[in-house]
Amino acid sequence: MDTRTAITELISRSAMTLDEKKFDAYLELCDPAYVYRITAYSPEIRKEMTWLEHDKPGLKTLFTNLPRHNSDQSPMTRHVCVYTVKLDDGAAQAEVVSTVQAYRTTLDGGTTELFAVGKIYDRVALGAEGPRMLERNVRLDTRMLGFGYHIPI
Repeated sequence: MDTRTAITELISRSAMTLDEKKFDAYLELCDPAYVYRITAYSPEIRKEMTWLEHDKPGLKTLFTNLPRHNSDQSPMTRHVCVYTVKLDDGAAQAEVVSTVQAYRTTLDGGTTELFAVGKIYDRVALGAEGPRMLERNVRLDTRMLGFGYHIPI
């Protein structure tokens, strides 16, 4: 398998594991130095906003504590499309830009609605064991997410 295909599959697997709430499998895709962010720009306050930011141990804690949260249990389906993969062989890394659309299906009636859209900016480590996610910034266009959904997009 070539490097670009392996990276694209890594990005796709990351969405699938979150859809299936297989959080340990998601974390296995991540480098120990992994950092995850959800950011957006607010034209109302004319500032950048960071809605969520965790390193890998912080995400593990978040995932472990999810059953204790009063949160929306509606399943989420992420549709991710990789746009560009920029390889940096010298640094053994790649920068990846993807789009994401997240759909939520309600438990009380099964209605599916568009939940959020944006772009994902990933930095991927390229190692002997295959690619691993180093950094992810989910840059949302959607700024009204409601309450009670604690799982990363």
